[in-house]
Amino acid sequence: MKTFPILYWPRNTKGDAEYHLARKVVSSTTGVMPRLAAGDLDLAGIFAENPDARVYYPVFCESTGWWGELLGGTAVVTDKLIISPECQLMVIEGVHHARARGGTHLFAAEIYPASGFFKKMNSGIATVSDMLATDSGTILALFSGKSPAPFINILESTGNSYLGCIGRY
Repeated sequence: MKTFPILYWPRNTKGDAEYHLARKVVSSTTGVMPRLAAGDLDLAGIFAENPDARVYYPVFCESTGWWGELLGGTAVVTDKLIISPECQLMVIEGVHHARARGGTHLFAAEIYPASGFFKKMNSGIATVSDMLATDSGTILALFSGKSPAPFINILESTGNSYLGCIGRY
């Protein structure tokens, strides 16, 4: 299968050492220099136009909410590449490339900021990757874990909501 690598880079590329390293890593991984996407990223449009595209999405230390547009969409995270201590590339592909088993799952949930959930949750089940406060007083959170069943069980038993899995790697 031929893939078409696209490196999304929301920052200015001029003189950006992480950008150049990211291009090099994508090129060595795929054998093809990636096309650059900057500005607003339309994942649905990319995958509608080219179902075998592979988008390399940088997640920096200060990145929050990067995963929101994957909820309910037609794209999933299928891999992760570490570029530096400050940057990792999430590999996003069309949902038809989703892995059926194994690996690390990325779970999204809406949780109430109450201690019950946090007392029951432990790192053996899932760890928090990102959290965003909402205007309604809840927290949208991204977790990484190995199995959805115990994660969903803790969510439901504490009155929180499972929003879905945005991929696995």
